[in-house]
Amino acid sequence: MAVAPHSLASESALAILREGGNALEAMVAAAATIAVVYPHMNSIGGDSFWVINSPGKAVGGIDACGAAAQLASRHWYADHGFGPLDSIPFRGPIAANTVAGTISGWGTAHALSKQGLGLGGKTPLSRLLTDAIQYAEYGVPVSYSQQNLTEKKRIELESQPGFSDTFLVNGKSPIQGSIFKQSRLAGTLRQIAKNGTDDFYRGDLANLLAKELENIGSPLRLVDLQRHQAKLIDPLKLPHSLGNIYNMTPPTQGVVSLMILGILDQLNLKQFKVDSAEYIHHCVEATKQAFIVRDQFVTDPAYMKKSPKQLLSPAFLKSLAKNIRPDVALPWGAGKVPADTIWMGVIDANGNAVSFIQSIYHEFGSGIVLPKSGINWQNRGCSFSLNPNSLNTLEPFRKPFHTLNPALALLKDGRTMVYGTMGGDGQPQTQCAVFTRTAIYGLDPQDAISRPRWLLGRTWGQTSDTLKIESRFSPWIAKHLSGMGHEIELLDSFDETVGHAGCIIRDTSGVLRGGWDPRSDGGVSAF
Repeated sequence: MAVAPHSLASESALAILREGGNALEAMVAAAATIAVVYPHMNSIGGDSFWVINSPGKAVGGIDACGAAAQLASRHWYADHGFGPLDSIPFRGPIAANTVAGTISGWGTAHALSKQGLGLGGKTPLSRLLTDAIQYAEYGVPVSYSQQNLTEKKRIELESQPGFSDTFLVNGKSPIQGSIFKQSRLAGTLRQIAKNGTDDFYRGDLANLLAKELENIGSPLRLVDLQRHQAKLIDPLKLPHSLGNIYNMTPPTQGVVSLMILGILDQLNLKQFKVDSAEYIHHCVEATKQAFIVRDQFVTDPAYMKKSPKQLLSPAFLKSLAKNIRPDVALPWGAGKVPADTIWMGVIDANGNAVSFIQSIYHEFGSGIVLPKSGINWQNRGCSFSLNPNSLNTLEPFRKPFHTLNPALALLKDGRTMVYGTMGGDGQPQTQCAVFTRTAIYGLDPQDAISRPRWLLGRTWGQTSDTLKIESRFSPWIAKHLSGMGHEIELLDSFDETVGHAGCIIRDTSGVLRGGWDPRSDGGVSAF
């Protein structure tokens, strides 16, 4: 079974599974396809993270996050007119200041599928990228999400190098259902399929990318691409009353997602009725406690003053749980800036499971599209600060803070669960909703995802710090939450502001149950 926020990506994964491929191979295919068919949400010019479980083996992960360029220093930005109190621009060539790591993640996963995990993978990379190449060359229908986001960001982005030529039609946003082609990107994917993923960092493609980036004014150079390697990591683990929950290490906020669930475990969340005002209140208050810790400590692990293990200790989580008042909301301030991402999950016939996330940060990333390779480059590095006293101050080769965090759970009853979402600050909150509704309250994955959701603070398309709830919640819920001190803002009934979630659960019998988000253009594919 595969789940993705665009149905063509889940179908690409399913095709590989039908041909005998394993979950890792299927996810590479899905990752390539989603980068083509959902271009406003992700790109091969971004980063990715993987959490992987193979039965009988330790849970593992891949960190395919690119670091800041060697030239990307506070002095470099000062020379370009930006002082310590200024923010790095969200858009343009000087926002493209970190290496795009996702292709290295594909290569590492493909290698693991063949020998690293002993899964017997035999599918060549050229086959895994076939669908993506075809969709880039011959086109795909524009989704409503792509049309809508392009129009919202058109004025902001149309002046960026390559944006209009790639994403607009005669200066206007593409119409839903029209055919969207990316022939230059098709050529780049063909080159990767032929020469391997390493070509992106140390081959002919790397030389081209370095020249393109330098020519438009990015601080990235060939040396930055050459020094990049995806890393195999041990994911973070939270021992929970229902089993072990895994998520990605810093610089992602995986520890935040785990902290929220750990705090709620301390509070015995199940004493409240699912989707009640009390349930939502406690989930939101646990989120606030975890976000406060995040903003104090979570950054590139080389610079962290507290280890994730300390932040996930039972004693520390218990101390945070004690800060939560059962009937009064903690006043809330500014959150992180918006972000865009995709999450996908695959579980194969042998129980191998992959939770995967891929992103270019904001909608269309930095907004630049390289002229020959056709790659839309990420702006993840604008999360750095130019203030030398900031937790995430910019340094050459430093990794940027990531909202990305793919989740996986091994429950005590023998079930395996992969789940996740896009959406910046909304990611830990939607993960909380999906996990608690399924694992704690026993809901079916589709029911858990389709039910109305909430979002505290900011995420993509939103800049307010209110508690946003979908309008399908009863008016009584909104009134009750408001009475507790939450500043309530109503969203549409199915509003993609709360993310594009997905989930797959494998029972001990081998039966697979999945859920996809009706707020997306996605689907669950299985056989």
